[in-house]
Amino acid sequence: MTTLAQFDHVTRRFGKVLAVDDVSLTIESGTILGLLGPNAAGKTTLISLLEGLRRPTSGTVELFGGSPGDYRNRQRLGSTPQETALPVTLRVGEVIDFVSKHFENPLSKAAVAEEFGLGDLLKRQTGALSGGQKRRLSVALAFVGQPKLVLLDEPTTGLDVEARRTLWDALRRQHERGATVVVTSHYLEEIEALAQRVVVMGQGRILADDTLPAILSRVGLRQVQLVSDEADRIGRLPGVVRQERTGDGATTFYVQDSDATIVELVRSGIHFTGLTVRGATLEEAFLTLTEPPDARRNWNRVEAAQ
Repeated sequence: MTTLAQFDHVTRRFGKVLAVDDVSLTIESGTILGLLGPNAAGKTTLISLLEGLRRPTSGTVELFGGSPGDYRNRQRLGSTPQETALPVTLRVGEVIDFVSKHFENPLSKAAVAEEFGLGDLLKRQTGALSGGQKRRLSVALAFVGQPKLVLLDEPTTGLDVEARRTLWDALRRQHERGATVVVTSHYLEEIEALAQRVVVMGQGRILADDTLPAILSRVGLRQVQLVSDEADRIGRLPGVVRQERTGDGATTFYVQDSDATIVELVRSGIHFTGLTVRGATLEEAFLTLTEPPDARRNWNRVEAAQ
């Protein structure tokens, strides 16, 4: 694998706000990297530093071995920001042609249209597109220059489920053809479906950086779901991290050791039915990694009070 981008002890401040706090991160070729974190975690700031739109307050950022501010390095970079302003009077085909002129070896307009399902929209003005269609075009434009590294900041915002999955298929095909992709997303199932490597951020720092299976195993949570009139008592059993009530009358308990918890549950004499056990999802791992420690300690007491 080749190093495409690198952050070395990078900090970025906006006045008194510390947006990125001493981040070191290497992005290597051949992967889809999922960048996760709550709002204000520093994800978008990190991407803007890599795009050369901002400079670090301290530390260094490298893109293809040089400065992100050098246009020659940005020739091999594609990106889709959270919000894209498209010229409302230009047709979709004209926008693709315009972007293509900025690259030495761009994809043909026909290839872009076929890959991202834009064939029926090429003659339509961008101002007449729906929000989802604009988003699809914005993502397609990131791949016009056949970049080695693509940064997608919330790429499927505004898309329905079917359109989102269609776009996922296109991203996988582009990755198979050689593009390394960094995706930030609020849709955790999107990261779970696409990413081979996951970086979790919180309060400007990297909380976890590993493969998706390793992130899930690191959290080590299991879900124990059951129906009981004494859920508050179960929530106080050893090893229970937190609990959630569902609409069907069941309660889900997140536990470190499901075998030990079930043994304690049986010993307690608490009546229950409908017991099921399964592993953690990325969403559960994400919540566990990003929750403040005090919130985790107090979760059971809050749930019991409700």
